Amino acid sequence: MTAVFKMMIPAGGKWSAQVGRGKQIRITAQGERANLACMLYNAKSPAERYNMPDTLKAQHTAMLTAGHVLMSDQGKVLASMIQDEVGWHDSLSGYTTRRGTDEKYGWTRYQTEGNKWYRSGEENFKVELFRHGLTGRDMVAPVNFFTKIVCQKDGAMRYVEQAVAQQTVILRTEMEVLVVFSNTPSPLDPSEHYLNAPVEIEILDAEPVKEDDICVNRCGENRRAFENTWHDNALLKGAY
Repeated sequence: MTAVFKMMIPAGGKWSAQVGRGKQIRITAQGERANLACMLYNAKSPAERYNMPDTLKAQHTAMLTAGHVLMSDQGKVLASMIQDEVGWHDSLSGYTTRRGTDEKYGWTRYQTEGNKWYRSGEENFKVELFRHGLTGRDMVAPVNFFTKIVCQKDGAMRYVEQAVAQQTVILRTEMEVLVVFSNTPSPLDPSEHYLNAPVEIEILDAEPVKEDDICVNRCGENRRAFENTWHDNALLKGAY
């Protein structure tokens, strides 16, 4: 399968784009401790966006892997996780802030370090959202690809290392989506060293959804979310 688009997001980097329905977004970590934070929106109506509580509650999970879907706040499927070589992706721990980054990794600024300054997820997301007419008020809890966070009995969340170098996760877009990526550390990563793992993004054409699709059939809630999405897609077909 030939990639329609391919790029590398460097450590600390960011990227966003509108991606059409029926595409694969292939995400590959180029090193250990990779953490690609992602926010998702309906590209045609950004008021509809990824909803972490509904995604986890509907699928009875606290982590994401192949077979799971990323649901919107309107009960539809923004994207499906159709393949995953990692096995555990975090949807709980959020993104880094400027203050937290400075306190953990040391004070840096573009004026002194140039492009080597340590960016935070919060700043990256705000910059990319602004490019699409959105603001910090439109930020949501992100998915943190390649990161494993477990919840302990006392409620504390703990970072767990897992081998991710050259591992891939593939999303299939179920509607036209705005994807916003920030390649910045997990806020719970205990390392005192800022990450140094680029992440490769490839956009490819996806095969049509089949009746035996693992994401559609994972649970009844998934099928209903797909049906909501298919109905909307059918009504909007004339606008595509």
